[in-house]
Amino acid sequence: MATLADDRQPQVRRTVVKTLVVLAGMFGFAFALVPLYDVFCQVTGLNGKTTDTAQSLVAQDADVSRTVTMQFITRSSAGLPWQLESDIRQVRVHPGQSTEVYFTFTNLSSHPSVARAVPSVSPSQASLHLRKLACFCFENQRLGPGESFEAPLVFQLTRELPEEIKTVTLVYTLYPQDAGESASGDGALSSGGGA
Repeated sequence: MATLADDRQPQVRRTVVKTLVVLAGMFGFAFALVPLYDVFCQVTGLNGKTTDTAQSLVAQDADVSRTVTMQFITRSSAGLPWQLESDIRQVRVHPGQSTEVYFTFTNLSSHPSVARAVPSVSPSQASLHLRKLACFCFENQRLGPGESFEAPLVFQLTRELPEEIKTVTLVYTLYPQDAGESASGDGALSSGGGA
């Protein structure tokens, strides 16, 4: 004679299996969420993310009827004894023209370390129209104790930049990197790191 517990055993087993499948799906979705978000931000320009590879110059004449102020802000993340400074805080550019600005990296610590400058753009819509032709942000930078080096940023705002955008802010935040990761030419040790 079957008991009530025997009748419920298949139902409990199905519920446990369904719960485990749902948990595995949730874990897989959470694991894939970061790369999917990065791709989404890169395609849409959401969150001010920019590409991490050099882009080619768009062959177009500068729109001299418009002037856009390009601002540069630099900062280091907590725990990284580096300083990053731009040679100018802002520059006025015409959409379509290419512009070169220099940044100086300095390792303020007494030991070698590796860092990477991660860019973000505000307003985020402008990131779709910012083309970085050369940038130190494409690679990790390695500096010895007390060393400095200067690196260029060559960029272009395309003529398709919306008319209502009058100021674009490019923020570079320095983040420490694992010393085992490849760095661009050992910073000042090789005459200026990676551009």
